[in-house]
Amino acid sequence: MKKTTKKLVIGAGILGIGFSAIASASYIFTNLLVKVALERDGLKNINPNSKTKKYILGFEEDENFINNRKNSLSIFKSLEKESVEIESFDKTKLVGEFYHAASPKRIIIAFHGWRSSCGEDFGIMAEFFNKNDCTVLYIQQRGQGESGGNYMGFGLIERYDCFEWVKYVNKKYNLPIYLAGISMGASTILMSSSLGMPDSVKGIIADCGFTSPHAIWKHVANNNMKLAYGLFGKIADDICKKKIQMGTKDFSVSDAMKTNKIPILFIHGTDDHFVPISMTFENYKSCNSPKKLLVIPGADHGMSYFVSPAEYEKAVIDFWKEFDFYEFPQNE
Repeated sequence: MKKTTKKLVIGAGILGIGFSAIASASYIFTNLLVKVALERDGLKNINPNSKTKKYILGFEEDENFINNRKNSLSIFKSLEKESVEIESFDKTKLVGEFYHAASPKRIIIAFHGWRSSCGEDFGIMAEFFNKNDCTVLYIQQRGQGESGGNYMGFGLIERYDCFEWVKYVNKKYNLPIYLAGISMGASTILMSSSLGMPDSVKGIIADCGFTSPHAIWKHVANNNMKLAYGLFGKIADDICKKKIQMGTKDFSVSDAMKTNKIPILFIHGTDDHFVPISMTFENYKSCNSPKKLLVIPGADHGMSYFVSPAEYEKAVIDFWKEFDFYEFPQNE
């Protein structure tokens, strides 16, 4: 073999080993990120005192907001609530807590966000719901809290759980039903709107929801983690399909909006670093049902009620007044 040819073969071999090593390292790193995204125990080997949360969210939460959230969570836990359980479509146990109003005018089914809880996300507005005669079912998303399941699905699976909760509530009450969600909870209820909800579901209140799992993963990787999403995205989607049998591009809010007829109140803060407000604008644009939009200047992720409670409450009350007795168009 000529020396030149031999060098080329050796060089190609070294490059092949190099690419293989890069691909292997990329898979290991991406698999870790997908574990954090989807698995119930995905954070167990990560130092809770590290800056992982800030790294993913893209911002450090305001100290006043954190303290307010802690105080609200403490009050929320002290409320007298009824624990309930149902089975989802795949026999997964789902757990929720009813707060019963004395004379309810409507029922709210509340969906919290990723790696959160209803106490953390809705505790701050629980008193507002109480004062306005709302019985609220605070659910625990699958893969979180006391609900079953080893994985979260960024709305891909949870939309079916939402439908099961609606059927359960619809059998118990003859009242207007509203779906309320924050962050992943918002995307969950928006995606669920395509599942043939009963006419008793009068509205959806979607606070800082994303457009699709693919879009939010790409945004977080590119903008918060400063990673190119091309190779990582392909690997992440493949791993996601293996874990939950659905890919990050398999369904989106835009897909749901094609058939949705439920009125929607979209809410988002202008300074959201985790789910950019452009995603709510996109969701709003794709919605063909009656819709409202509330933009809160200066609010970061999940902070709209904290930043401007009076404006938030007015928008929600006006929404209830308009749609509590809404009659859906027939034969459309």
